[in-house]
Amino acid sequence: MGDDLVILGGAVRTNDPAIPRAGALAIAGDRIAWVGSDDDARDRARAATEVIDAGGGTVLPGFVDAHNHVRLGANPGAVSLFGATSLGEIHARIADHLVAHPDVTWIEGEGWNYGAIPGGAPTATMLEGVTGGRPAFLFSYDVHTVWLNREAMRAFGIDGGTDRLPWGTVERDRVTGEPTGYVHDFAVLGISEDGQRALEAHVPGYGVDTRYARMVESLDMAARFGITTIVEPQNGLDDLELFARARDGGDLRSRLVAAMLCLPGTTDERLDALGEARARFDGDRLRVQAIKLYIDDVIEPHTAAMLAPYANAPDTAGDTFWDPEAYAAFVVELERRGWQVFTHATGDRGIRVALDAVARAREVLGPAGARHQVVHVECVHPDDVGRFGALGVVACMQPRHCAPDIVEGWRANVGAARERYAWPFRSIEAAGGVLAFSSDWNVAEMDPMFWLYTAITRAAPDGTGAWNQDETVDLAAALRASTWGSAYSIGAEGERGTLTPGTAADVAVLSRDLGSTDDPREILDTHVTATLVAGQVIHRA
Repeated sequence: MGDDLVILGGAVRTNDPAIPRAGALAIAGDRIAWVGSDDDARDRARAATEVIDAGGGTVLPGFVDAHNHVRLGANPGAVSLFGATSLGEIHARIADHLVAHPDVTWIEGEGWNYGAIPGGAPTATMLEGVTGGRPAFLFSYDVHTVWLNREAMRAFGIDGGTDRLPWGTVERDRVTGEPTGYVHDFAVLGISEDGQRALEAHVPGYGVDTRYARMVESLDMAARFGITTIVEPQNGLDDLELFARARDGGDLRSRLVAAMLCLPGTTDERLDALGEARARFDGDRLRVQAIKLYIDDVIEPHTAAMLAPYANAPDTAGDTFWDPEAYAAFVVELERRGWQVFTHATGDRGIRVALDAVARAREVLGPAGARHQVVHVECVHPDDVGRFGALGVVACMQPRHCAPDIVEGWRANVGAARERYAWPFRSIEAAGGVLAFSSDWNVAEMDPMFWLYTAITRAAPDGTGAWNQDETVDLAAALRASTWGSAYSIGAEGERGTLTPGTAADVAVLSRDLGSTDDPREILDTHVTATLVAGQVIHRA
């Protein structure tokens, strides 16, 4: 047998220390068959061999997006509030949306930033007279909080006696006790099965077919961006049918690993059902593998769990969703059942509780444990930096989240004293921890060029505002975290994440040799010219 496909004329980065750089590679079937020089690659090509000329661009293992809410996607019917810097601009965008869509019955919005809201906390009164009497349902950029107007609160039946909804926790005015229109914990509750069903009953954009269309659009984006494996980090049993539909219909071209959400109070019966789903979805293209837990929320609305009070809200340090002892016991039980655990943790106390739980699992179950992840890892106490490597916990991080055009409010909340170990990429890696980079789409851009650029510079896309540069990493480390590290994070490092003969032929070809540029901003002008999964071209520019 000969080679089916040859990629030549490239700057090949293999992540294989035996052959770290090359000019070409060959694929036979669904495997990397050979890595070597351009001249030798031309000799290998037969008449039937497909040839891709990389044109001098970087050739690397396909990106493994270790945390991508591909199922949520972006809502084409929503008003985009991304980048709006003031309340007035938010109002203007809603007004423009109504002019363009005069027949809408609800105003759905995505992407408002806490820094654009006076005081950082939106209220229903801020939307008075803006929506023409229509209910407004507006997501923050991180999808952790929802902003409602009075009409939406009436539609959901929110009144002075409402503390909790199936999809979030109702914020109350500290003086009057009345609901403000600000609902937090959405990312925890709203993406659960109960939360989704409650939203489908009210909000027009939550039907199954609409959600499927949004997911397919995101899957297509992943192929265009060179993402060959997607880790969908938060799902219910109902959502697995969407993935199966995509797999069976040919819309799932990248590989997909799904994590299943568990909340406090999860029963043994629920765990048994999740175990059955894991046995059912255990394929090469679609696999149920992990359990997603939340130990805290997010720093911007002061709901992440901190070891000391927030710098600008000294009356609160946030809190954990789980009692730490109950959480640790649950992690032990999940590992005993063979599950990998992904824990959302952003605050330094939340991260410590997550690491303490893994330490407990090692005490109870011994050293050969599951490859658990702490996800986001935003504000770390220096005493905990080295524990990732010591405990074998992967730091699943999203570099774009630390860009200065996003974190102004974040930095004000934590205070300058805690900034040194904000998103500590370099420190965790230097202490022996494994970094797994990802997008957190649709919270941030899916394009891996944003991950690479921000990890290298800690700057805004226009090159300004770089901060905490002691925690930058170099290009090689950023590429490794985006490929091999993320493959390692799901136990696939022997199969994906390198261009080693015998491994899966999952490949991304870029339009530029990233190692030849002196200006990191050129990374953002780079695109993927070809994406291959299992030796098949799933995208060609």
